[in-house]
Amino acid sequence: MTPALQTVGLKKSFGALPVANDINFSLVPGARYALIGPNGAGKTTFINLITGRLAPSAGQILLGGEDITRMPQAGRVKRGLGRTFQINTLFKGLSVLENVVMAVSEHHGKAADMFRYAGSHRGLVEEAYSLLERLRLGADALLPVKELPYGKQRLVEIAIALGLKPSVLLLDEPAAGVPSTETEIILSVIEQLPGDIAVLIIEHDMELVFRFAKKITVLVQGAVLVEGTPAEIAADARVREVYLGERDHG
Repeated sequence: MTPALQTVGLKKSFGALPVANDINFSLVPGARYALIGPNGAGKTTFINLITGRLAPSAGQILLGGEDITRMPQAGRVKRGLGRTFQINTLFKGLSVLENVVMAVSEHHGKAADMFRYAGSHRGLVEEAYSLLERLRLGADALLPVKELPYGKQRLVEIAIALGLKPSVLLLDEPAAGVPSTETEIILSVIEQLPGDIAVLIIEHDMELVFRFAKKITVLVQGAVLVEGTPAEIAADARVREVYLGERDHG
């Protein structure tokens, strides 16, 4: 089976400082994986390399078997790579629906004339609204994003990413800054994402990680320390030492 996303010998250095060190990583179609590691482990750098915000010093990035190592960010999105950010990047003065319609229009190649001929794109609006309903945001569709609680704003960001029809979705700390009362809603939505989308979550909330992920990759100092199931990661002494701050003296 061709991996949905793969990196081969991926490296990045800033001068003499390596921040991604020979990372070999593979995400199977429909995967539910998590990427964890202590602060400064290189998680965000790794994601920025995958999405094209940073250019690697060496190695390859493959999306569905296609080499996208030198492809611009927009090209990667069009080929099915979606991402949310640690800090949301929404148009907060626009309505929830308008934010998602823009993403759906972009996917269909109609973003340029969306607002000039809004009345002729009823199908796009209906598609966006259907997506909001799936994410439990239908009742909020006409509200300005800025009026939503932060947890719902994170859900809007996920809706925008899904509107672009990704085959691979990178969720960068979707629960960051979200009150605990709203975290459960976000986790429930993530658990119900379409099964054909490969999902990689980058998250500090271990309860969320261990509930969501079928496989976990631990990154330390820009390199993969270990990969395994949640049970294997929880039992690994190296992970407890470097990530949880525990030392196994037994």
